[in-house]
Amino acid sequence: MKRHSRVGKEFNPETLALGLGYEPALSQGSLKPPAFLTSTFQFECAADGRSFFELAYGLRKPEAGEDPGLIYSRINNPNLQIFEDRIAAWDRTEKASTFASGMAAISTSLLALLQPGDVVISSAPIYGGTHFLFENILPRFGIRAIQVLGGDGCAERMRAVAHGAGPDAVRMLYVETPANPSNSLVDIAAVSALARELSAGRERQVITAVDNTFLGPVFQRPADFGADLVLYSATKFIGGHSDLIAGVVSGRADLMADVGVHRTILGTMANPHTGWLLLRSLETLSVRMRRQAKSAMVLARLLDEHPRVDDVRYPGMLVPGSKQHDIYSRQCTGPGSLITFDVQGGEEAAFKVLDTLEVARLAVSLGGTETLVEHPMRMTHADVPPELLNSFGIRGGTIRMSVGLEHLSDLRRDLRQALATI
Repeated sequence: MKRHSRVGKEFNPETLALGLGYEPALSQGSLKPPAFLTSTFQFECAADGRSFFELAYGLRKPEAGEDPGLIYSRINNPNLQIFEDRIAAWDRTEKASTFASGMAAISTSLLALLQPGDVVISSAPIYGGTHFLFENILPRFGIRAIQVLGGDGCAERMRAVAHGAGPDAVRMLYVETPANPSNSLVDIAAVSALARELSAGRERQVITAVDNTFLGPVFQRPADFGADLVLYSATKFIGGHSDLIAGVVSGRADLMADVGVHRTILGTMANPHTGWLLLRSLETLSVRMRRQAKSAMVLARLLDEHPRVDDVRYPGMLVPGSKQHDIYSRQCTGPGSLITFDVQGGEEAAFKVLDTLEVARLAVSLGGTETLVEHPMRMTHADVPPELLNSFGIRGGTIRMSVGLEHLSDLRRDLRQALATI
């Protein structure tokens, strides 16, 4: 069900999130998919078992219209498959896979697609866990990660590094946009064009991978701008209720086949109950993200006008005519709900604000129904050297806020009273 049978018009993702990939008649008429809390699935005949395993382990390619049969929930599960169909429809990609966490999605994908001697060039800053993976774990497998400053001109900096590393060594261009926690934007189309340029005449193509956690899939679709892989911490907006841990990767079918085999063998898939929760959350994703962004815009303006606040970084506040605003206007359909700002007085003042807030919760993560605040330098990005964070504009006074669904008047009052203490 991707198009209306009579009109022929393709359904929008908000509609597909409520019905794609599921037929109630197959589950006793249950309007919603039940939770398939089973470890294994019964084959109708031995030939089915043989055929299903051939596809699961990549021993043969599927025939036209052939879907992989259910085997074992480490390999596939109805709840995960339905969710994957729906998130791929959101991303406008060919296939998706669900993982036990965002880091499981990132690490499994990179281990599937990179090999010893490869170079991955990444924008910076990036999420602290990804930074640790690049700096401390990938080198053990002979994979070198080189980070360049994101924002304006990121693709040009990547090009210079690629030629210095030897273009044939570069296998992946990795982008996080907006960046965590600076909110700087990277031009996905420019990076994708660079990947195609570096791929010319090569058997192993250069892959463009984009962490789309902050804005996607509602406000940004990287595949529309040439990205081969789209990655998420689904714990955040896609899950959206701070009650699950999950990750998602979607992208080209050939790349996702390798990622899927590695997920099966490494055992990094999400469990069926998490898949069921993700299906619940996906139905309200657009409504939640749009409401959160509306409140975030008001709070960002409040912060921008406050005398004790400096350097508010929020996509909705970008100056028209600036390079960042140009990227935003071409690439994004909304600003999201993550605000990064600096309070005057450094770390001491930031801690005082964080400890005084009553409605906003002092906790890491983001994208949940509740407003969350944290101190990137001492919390989510504590493993990144302070001098490097400073070069990204992340300082002792920097606070990251993920705006939730509380009443806007309560959030405004809470922010004002906390800022009044410094």
